[in-house]
Amino acid sequence: MSREAVDRWLRLLEADAELSAYLIGVDRDRLTAHLIRQLAAGGPVLDGWPGLPEAQRRRAADYLAGVLATDRQGVIDGAVAEFRAGLAGRWPLPAPVAALVVAALARLVAGGGDRAGRLALLTVLGRVHRRYRLRPEHGPLIGAALAAVAPRLCPPQVGWERRWRRAWVLIERAAGLGGDGPAFWPAEVVGRDLAAEGIVILTVRPWRRLPFRPGQAVPLCLPQHPDRWRWYCPANAPRPDGTVELHVRAVPAGTVSRTLVHEVRPNDLLHLGPPVDIGLNLPTGSEAAGDPPPDSAVPVGDLLLVAGGTGLAPLRALVEQVAAAPDGRRVTLIVGVRTVDDLYDAITLDKLDQAHPWLTVIPAFSHDPCAAPAEQGNALTLALYHFRPSQHLYVCGPPAMIDIARHRFPAAGIPTNQIHLPKII
Repeated sequence: MSREAVDRWLRLLEADAELSAYLIGVDRDRLTAHLIRQLAAGGPVLDGWPGLPEAQRRRAADYLAGVLATDRQGVIDGAVAEFRAGLAGRWPLPAPVAALVVAALARLVAGGGDRAGRLALLTVLGRVHRRYRLRPEHGPLIGAALAAVAPRLCPPQVGWERRWRRAWVLIERAAGLGGDGPAFWPAEVVGRDLAAEGIVILTVRPWRRLPFRPGQAVPLCLPQHPDRWRWYCPANAPRPDGTVELHVRAVPAGTVSRTLVHEVRPNDLLHLGPPVDIGLNLPTGSEAAGDPPPDSAVPVGDLLLVAGGTGLAPLRALVEQVAAAPDGRRVTLIVGVRTVDDLYDAITLDKLDQAHPWLTVIPAFSHDPCAAPAEQGNALTLALYHFRPSQHLYVCGPPAMIDIARHRFPAAGIPTNQIHLPKII
């Protein structure tokens, strides 16, 4: 954060009648130095300002977030302009996509983050590689242009050239594995429902129809954080109006998830990347009719779906897929939550349960003895109780839940070819 940005923030505080009083007697030089240090370290920036009530602290933080966004956008705009100038005539990167591409490239070379985040970056950048017909000789040119602007977008890196060469190899590999089509879809937020504490249901409408299938995952990023792509699974089968429903839980260290839950509103813009199979899809109609299924499909059979938290989203999409073309299979959906308050999508689940006689929805409460006569206990334990040999078992939830399921169900004698777990998220 620049000293000029701090000055802009202080001027906003001075213009606020309630906050201006808290600037009286404050050593502004010390406050500025504290802010710059805390932001560089990623720590809480206003904890060093004693006596500021919580309501005023939140408002001051909102002002600060706005200044930071403007400051960062200016940095990004300048870096993108310089990057495009450095490649003029050699790679005509369109202006509307330049900010996302440059930020994603810089983040990939910088490293860090989790495996899923890096895979999301590579999914998008691999499609960029195919979309704009990049060739091997583009690698050194892009790397040189990026090296000139990257220090403004991410911390300085040791061994930049070596890092870039490795990143370019990964991008080329991703391009070879991915399909053709757009690298990302701009999408407008058209609906927001704060469904439970820390969980939001967003309905978005891509400007062009997103060609996804139930059970797939899509990378997502926000204009405020163009270098951070995160995976989310649509909670619906494709709709006539093209809208996509996303279930998001705010996690403590999740910049994107916290922004989606607490800040994003209808009419805001976000970007969706190419849909990817993660091992949770059902066979298509032609496969159900007897054609040999591809490796990613499963034989037709009854389904036992086990959801934990917002892992409900892709499994609810599978229920909608079956509902759109009933084929005689029966579906049992176990929704594992801690308490009744955590059952965030209860109304939709109840409507589905009432509308389809082949569907049985079972909420499972692990920490709520007052939820009787509903099922109580761990969702995976209840899944073992309800499992029948004819069923294919799908599980989606927090990483710890997936890890337990990966070992527990085969140990219980369930064939591994009947167990379907997400492979990315």
